[in-house]
Amino acid sequence: MDIREQTRSDVLDYQQLVSCLQGYAKPRDRIGALLADSSLIRVRKGLYVLGERYRRAPVSREYLANLIYGPSYVSLDYALSYYGLIPEHVQDVTSITTGASRRFDTPFGVFSYRFLSPRRYSPGVLWSGESDGKCLMASPEKALVDKVWADKRFSPTSLKEVDAYLDDDLRLDEAQVATLDGESFTAIRNAFASRKVDMLVRCLMQRLSRRDGTANGRTRGHGDAS
Repeated sequence: MDIREQTRSDVLDYQQLVSCLQGYAKPRDRIGALLADSSLIRVRKGLYVLGERYRRAPVSREYLANLIYGPSYVSLDYALSYYGLIPEHVQDVTSITTGASRRFDTPFGVFSYRFLSPRRYSPGVLWSGESDGKCLMASPEKALVDKVWADKRFSPTSLKEVDAYLDDDLRLDEAQVATLDGESFTAIRNAFASRKVDMLVRCLMQRLSRRDGTANGRTRGHGDAS
């Protein structure tokens, strides 16, 4: 309760924790005691979460992902599942980083990080969540580009192969694909300057064009009927 009353967040780094316990003669011993009785949970060295009985809200794993290793943003399979673009429920939180690729096994699950060059990092990254739980996450468009870029097994030579990959390997939800933004894809493609990403965007733009054409056709049909 000493800690909870002095901080707005249920997630703290080591310096914040020591500051909250400065009234104790040996703060490190106090931290050890809190860890021992699960009043405090160590996520990784230097990062802690209040024990379940003291938390004010459920822990955001997306928010934790940004703090565990950075700079980073949530992307790849986890983000695709989060947005409903793929049917699978993805348990491990997957992120992109400009640092070395890493993996962390924590009390809150597995967090993995995939390297991406700084030039390709920023376009399509946005803030997600609310108040103290805000985190950096890929837009749906960036998450899809990151996934295709990171899949080294996939080297398409034609748009037909890209179509098959999206449908058969990723099993993209067409209703969600129809909500994607073409302009966002253009900015991301320019940052990547990659043949594979260019083919992906061309394939998706064709799908979005067919969507727009169908929508326009329906509108004209309704107008004729009236």
